[in-house]
Amino acid sequence: MQINLISDTVTKPTKGMLAAIMSAKVGDDVFKTDPTVNKLQTKMAKMFGMEDALFFPSGTMANQAAVKLHTQPGDRMFCDKWAHVYNFEGGGPAFNSGVTSCLIDGNRGMFKANQLSEIITGNRSDIHAPFSRLVALENTTNKGGGACWDFEEILRIKKVCTENNLAFHLDGARLFNALVAKNETPQQYGEVFDTISICLSKGLGAPVGSVLLGSKVHLEKALRIRKLFGGGMRQAGYLAAAGIYALDNHIERLAIDHTRAKIIGVALQNCELIKHVEPIETNIIIFNVIDEINENDFIDRLNKAGISLISMGQGKLRMVTHIDFTEEMLEMVVNTIEHI
Repeated sequence: MQINLISDTVTKPTKGMLAAIMSAKVGDDVFKTDPTVNKLQTKMAKMFGMEDALFFPSGTMANQAAVKLHTQPGDRMFCDKWAHVYNFEGGGPAFNSGVTSCLIDGNRGMFKANQLSEIITGNRSDIHAPFSRLVALENTTNKGGGACWDFEEILRIKKVCTENNLAFHLDGARLFNALVAKNETPQQYGEVFDTISICLSKGLGAPVGSVLLGSKVHLEKALRIRKLFGGGMRQAGYLAAAGIYALDNHIERLAIDHTRAKIIGVALQNCELIKHVEPIETNIIIFNVIDEINENDFIDRLNKAGISLISMGQGKLRMVTHIDFTEEMLEMVVNTIEHI
């Protein structure tokens, strides 16, 4: 049995999702005539209490469209030093939008409102400084080990954004994991952020697609940016149908992934080869091996046992639980760790 814990993006559609895909009604989404895409967009906008939504091929494209619609070349974006939008999107803010990124030294991908306040350029007439335009958060944090933001801190950051006329974007690639873990609602986030990107192909188990949420004005601009980025799709309703099915059937079950991740975390904490395990809140497990062994050697040992994982760099290894990771697989992983 092969067990893939590299990411929650490795999943295959369930039988129910495949049936929804195959029976989807489709049109040409570039002409806004795909009924299933329109249904998905309306559903997600209503879910978050936001005016509009736009379907994208990927989370990276949705995030980069958000950066571009909120900024002009030479502007400055604030984000955590571990933020996905900065570290894992190919330098997109600089390449696509000409935006410079001001990195905040947070904890596990999350910073404080007072940290943001301290570094914002107060004098916009200073010709030496870039204009401060955008703050981007990530929830849950990928490199932070699936950590969830404190919503009260988000509100404090929103206050700083409002006082300084900064746009506020959320990379919500795994936001539903955070909502389930923290017992929060989509509407809470829709009320705070100017734009939110939601990935359907991670914990929710769809094969492809993300959705960008925001005002009608922002989304009209995002539509043109998506075209510019090459993201216009034709009969995309087959993909949107998978997203609708995921929203209807796969949100509450995320708690199962969280529980299984914590069980693996306990096994790792009890393993003599493991030096440190990051706190586990959702479905991501990040840990470090002891100095006496090479991390690649540890990865090879698990690979030989049929378990795939990934290095995050800087000595950090990562496992991610997901919808295709079963109870039987969990037992095998725990047993392997206990006897490695």
